[in-house]
Amino acid sequence: MQQVTKKVNRPAATLNRCHAQKVPSEYVILPPFKRMDTHQQILIDKIFNARAFDPALALEVFRYQYAFKAGVYRQWCESIGIQSSNQVRSITEIPFLPISFFKSKAVKTGEFTPELIFESSGTTQTQNSRHHVKDGAIYQASFVKAFERFYGDPKDYCILGLLPNYLEKGHSSLVKMVHELNELSGHPKGGFYLYDFDGLGRLLLELENSGQQTLLIGVTFALLDFADHFEGLKRAVQCSDPLNQIVFMDTGGMKGRKKEMTRQEVHDQLTSKLGVKVIHSEYGMTELLSQAYSKGNGRYQCPPWMQVLVRDENDPFELKIKGKGLINVIDLANIYSCSFIATDDIGWIHQDYFEIWGRLDHSDLRGCSLLVVD
Repeated sequence: MQQVTKKVNRPAATLNRCHAQKVPSEYVILPPFKRMDTHQQILIDKIFNARAFDPALALEVFRYQYAFKAGVYRQWCESIGIQSSNQVRSITEIPFLPISFFKSKAVKTGEFTPELIFESSGTTQTQNSRHHVKDGAIYQASFVKAFERFYGDPKDYCILGLLPNYLEKGHSSLVKMVHELNELSGHPKGGFYLYDFDGLGRLLLELENSGQQTLLIGVTFALLDFADHFEGLKRAVQCSDPLNQIVFMDTGGMKGRKKEMTRQEVHDQLTSKLGVKVIHSEYGMTELLSQAYSKGNGRYQCPPWMQVLVRDENDPFELKIKGKGLINVIDLANIYSCSFIATDDIGWIHQDYFEIWGRLDHSDLRGCSLLVVD
């Protein structure tokens, strides 16, 4: 697998002239998986070859990460009374690290110089999270295998990114994922768009008319802005037919640009103006190397190496595998940081999927923010 990482910053003036913006000029190729010991290799092989989530493997990863005495996660475990990994016998007994630690600490399993450092988009009023990634090939393995599981071969798609602000700021795990998927797609018209909504809209109509499967991955505020323009463009060219070849994927991210809305309100607007039946969604964040996907109605599913639990707002150590509460994420791809993250998101876990309803009202405004649900 090829890897890319940020090398230099692109001047803002160049970004503002962007039409279909490809990114490779500021990325460098990295080698496959870094050299690792036998235990690490066995763990990673188990993680990405799993056909279903394996609680025993999650416990094995917990013991592996707990063993590093100088790590932030080990210190957290000891501070809440876990003095031995033998105290933990099920996934509901695993301690979950509060996500805020990624803002103030270098959350790492072992000592290493990170190959990549991802940084959350944040706002001018918040402190950004930083994820120290030892091996970029693990991140690529995670997002490529997850994409193939839910959508098939990237070569079947023209992949487009509508990620203003993320592309401009740099150090974005989302930009890296979309860039790499676009490279794997190889479609000549794939790439990033910023503010050329007219060019993007006309390209989508061209791709639709040619029967080309297309995936447009965008942040919420940019999708809403584009939908307003696209609705007018379709009227101007007298196009009233629904789009059957285009998938719009919402990654979240209002970022204070617009009035906060529930996901349902956002998707109702997008489906009406874009001319599609459903809006797909991606659930991911800087602190995770894996993503869950929804193919409509906000019903997310995880790849086999990822699982969500819920915790009680008043008792963060009371965990359940189903029901309503605050979302805890097990991401086994986080093998070199922390695989057990207590997020600030509110949700509901069902038998075969989960929903995200909003976030804690006292948590920072995050890139994946939604309106708090009463």
